[in-house]
Amino acid sequence: MTSDSSPSEISWADFTKVQIHTGTVLEARRNEKARAPAYVMKIDFGELGIKTSSAQITKNYAPEDLIGKQVVAVTNFPPKRIAGTKSEVLVLGAICDDHDIVLLEPTFRVKDGLRIG
Repeated sequence: MTSDSSPSEISWADFTKVQIHTGTVLEARRNEKARAPAYVMKIDFGELGIKTSSAQITKNYAPEDLIGKQVVAVTNFPPKRIAGTKSEVLVLGAICDDHDIVLLEPTFRVKDGLRIG
């Protein structure tokens, strides 16, 4: 049973349009222009290149702890200007009441740019 608040179903073809890849954080710094606390990160996605992201993950992560961490991100959204930063990818995390945003990351170190599917 669905309600207005539950997501609608998508097809497999819809899902395959979303490009989700692994990447390694190269740089992370506080975005001083952001209204809500956020970091600007440079992330290496291997053959896809180095991309920038703005992420509101300051409650659980310090910039120095992010360097070298592998993350999972949607890589085919159009770039979006966020507080003076061109955010090219959406870093994914679980949103929970107890821990705010918890980053999704591979269990084992993998090649940057691998497709998630």
